[in-house]
Amino acid sequence: MDISVILCTYNRCERLPRALESLAASELLDSMQWEVIIVDNNSKDRTREVAQEICSASAGRFRYIFEPRPGKSNALNRGIREAKGKVLAFIDDDVTAERSWLRNLTHELFDGDWVGAGGRILPEWGCQTPSWLPENFRELGPLAVFDLGDKVGPLQEAPFGTNMAFQRSMFEKYGTFRTDLGPNPFNQIRSEDSEFALRLIDAREKLRYEPTAVVYHYVPPDRLQKAYFLKWWRDKGRADMRQYGIPPSRWSIAGVPAIMLSRLVTWTVRWLLSIDPLRRFDAKLKVWGNAGMVQEAYRLGRCPDLGAQVLGKCREHEGEFTIHAQKK
Repeated sequence: MDISVILCTYNRCERLPRALESLAASELLDSMQWEVIIVDNNSKDRTREVAQEICSASAGRFRYIFEPRPGKSNALNRGIREAKGKVLAFIDDDVTAERSWLRNLTHELFDGDWVGAGGRILPEWGCQTPSWLPENFRELGPLAVFDLGDKVGPLQEAPFGTNMAFQRSMFEKYGTFRTDLGPNPFNQIRSEDSEFALRLIDAREKLRYEPTAVVYHYVPPDRLQKAYFLKWWRDKGRADMRQYGIPPSRWSIAGVPAIMLSRLVTWTVRWLLSIDPLRRFDAKLKVWGNAGMVQEAYRLGRCPDLGAQVLGKCREHEGEFTIHAQKK
C-alpha cells in the first residue's frame, strides 16, 4: 500500500459524507495503491451508519474503525496502527479536498529527502464574516486557516493537522501523537498535530509546503464569535505550557514564574487602555492566551506526575510505537 489517508471523526455525521465523497473523487495515478481509514472516536450520533454506507459503496477503498477511548490523539494513533501505507496523510471530517489534493500533498514523499508535507487550508464560510475578524488569514489559528502563499518551499513552522502527510517511518522513529495535547469531550487543549511536526523540524527533518494541495475548512457561525476566539487562545496558552514545560525562573509566585505574570499584567493594561477596537481585541486575545499559560503552569506545579509527563520524564506506549515528548 502506498498511501493511507486517516480521517478521525466525532459526532459529525451530517458533514462527514461531504468529506468522504471529496476523498472518493481523488485523482491519483492508476499504479498508486491507497486507502482511507475512518476512525470513529466513540461518536454518539449516526457516524457509524454513515461511514459504513460509504465503505460498502467504495469497493474496499474505505475502512471503518471504532476507537472507544475518547480523545483525538487516541483516534489518530489508532489510525496509524491500522494504516498499511508507506505514507500517511491526515484530514478532518469538516473539510473537503480538491481532486488533486492527495496526489499533490504526497508525490514528493516517496523518493528524496522530504519526509513530510503540509498543504493549504482555505476557509469555507458558513456565514458572513464579522467586522472584527483580522484580514490576514494566516493569523487565524482558531479557524484552522493555513496559507503561506503560492511558493513551494521548506516548512519552518508546523502544518495543521487537517492537511498534512508524513512517511510512516517518521512515527516509528519519533513516536506518535501526544495524548495530553489532543482535544477530547472533556478538554479542548489542542496542538497534538503541531507538536509532532515540530519534533521533526527540531530534528532537522525536511518538511515541504505544498500550496497546490488544497482543502476547504468549513467555518460554522459559532466559530465566528469573539467568545470562541478567546477560549481558543486560552486553550492554546495551556497547550503551549504542556508542550514546552514551565520556563526556568529565579522568582515565582505559587509556582508560576514571575515573567509570565508580568506578561499577563502588561497585556491586561494594553487591553484596558486601548482605544482602537481591533487593537483592543487583539490585546484581549493576548490576555486570554497568557492567562491560559499561567493557569496551566500553576496546575503543572501542583501536579508532579503531570509535570513529569510534560517534561518527557515518562513515556506512554501506543502499540509498537512510543510517544516521546518534544525535544527542547
